[in-house]
Amino acid sequence: MSDFILIDGDIVNFQPNFGAAIVVVRPGTFKGSGPATLNGKKICVDGDEKDVSVSGCIYTTPQYSIPGTGTLKIAALAGNQKARKTQTGGKAVLLKGGNFTAKFEVQNPAKQPNVPAPIPDATPEYPGNGTFITTNLKFQGS
Repeated sequence: MSDFILIDGDIVNFQPNFGAAIVVVRPGTFKGSGPATLNGKKICVDGDEKDVSVSGCIYTTPQYSIPGTGTLKIAALAGNQKARKTQTGGKAVLLKGGNFTAKFEVQNPAKQPNVPAPIPDATPEYPGNGTFITTNLKFQGS
């Protein structure tokens, strides 16, 4: 199945639900590293997803209502987000595809109100998902 090829500057859109955590998400952007270009922008290839990181996102959970912060990242691509045939520079190009698996890494834990001191969230990471938004609506890979 073919889909649109991702290019430098395309948007990584995270969903706000990360298991028990609700995250105030902000979009990330791709930095393409492939040698080929589309419309003067480098094509995104396998491995570029590892460089997407959105830090300083606020989160809470039902149990931990005092907000904490963390970083949004891509944990794994969906099977339809990496081309099987289309390559550049010996690497598979990345495609818009469906939902990728995301992770929210806690840096500053949310806290549960408690006297004399709030109790911090002990969960280091929450799973979630997201989608890609591309400005390339012409060229597809498979």
